[in-house]
Amino acid sequence: MSKPTKIPATEPASSKPPLRIALVEDQPKVRDDWSRLINSLPDLACICTCKTAEEALRVIPEVQPDVVLMDIFLPRMSGIECVGRLKELLPQLRIVILTAMNDEELVFMALEAGADGYLLKRTKPADLRAALLDVLNGGAPMTSEIARRVVESFRLKARTRDESLHLSVREEQILLLLSKGHSNKMIADRLEISVDTVCHHLKHVFEKLHVSSRTEAVVRYMASKTTPTPL
Repeated sequence: MSKPTKIPATEPASSKPPLRIALVEDQPKVRDDWSRLINSLPDLACICTCKTAEEALRVIPEVQPDVVLMDIFLPRMSGIECVGRLKELLPQLRIVILTAMNDEELVFMALEAGADGYLLKRTKPADLRAALLDVLNGGAPMTSEIARRVVESFRLKARTRDESLHLSVREEQILLLLSKGHSNKMIADRLEISVDTVCHHLKHVFEKLHVSSRTEAVVRYMASKTTPTPL
């Protein structure tokens, strides 16, 4: 199997090291265009590109990127399956779907597999950079039309069942901050509690909302809660 193309990182625009991005895309021109775009943006560096999911599963655990940009339609194994397998290997790895498809079923399949965000390939460069920085801080970036579809879907499901969330005030506060892209550490500092306490509350939130990821929790909260608890 051929090795992925190594992309030299550009000099960061600040004193902080650049965000290390891995790109999984099977189309050569698209792959080259996106890697060049990533390297042209401040604070970002594309450290490797992979042509297939199989290659990604072999290489990404070795290079340890901060964020993976994953296409859905790859030869043989799909990007969605690759997301699930990478999450098993590297549970803390942030993975954002980057695709031309805005099909609602694919969106939910990707989120259920463990994707931390879902962007369309027509996303503007500045929005791409913001999304990648956001996901590293615990956010769940989505192209606006994707976010609307997800919220509408959850609202539809909420109308078909009489179910109360029964969240505590503290749990609602944490979810509200989570929806704004705050990391566990940032939430702990804001609420003056420990990170372990934040994690403990999030565990109960996941159980109450019947979700398994931060992304699902945020989307469910946005769809079900019309008046957030003020901080």
